[in-house]
Amino acid sequence: MSEKAHVTIYTRPGCHLCDEAKRVILREALSDQFVLEEVNIDCDPELKERYATEIPVIFINGEEAFRHRLTAEEFRERLEVSQR
Repeated sequence: MSEKAHVTIYTRPGCHLCDEAKRVILREALSDQFVLEEVNIDCDPELKERYATEIPVIFINGEEAFRHRLTAEEFRERLEVSQR
């Protein structure tokens, strides 16, 4: 198997869509295939301006993969593609 994918979720406290997206990602039992990094946009003025109403934003290996919502199937597919 190739190196683990790097999944980054841009979020902020109290964001229900962010919590939902994180649950979908973690529920997939694929955690041996990726490293998850959470970034609170409120801690960075540039990120806060860029993603203010667009969260969650999920990147896989530095490429934007999802905004707002994702399904387990979509996440699995994008993760698989990123590891090719």
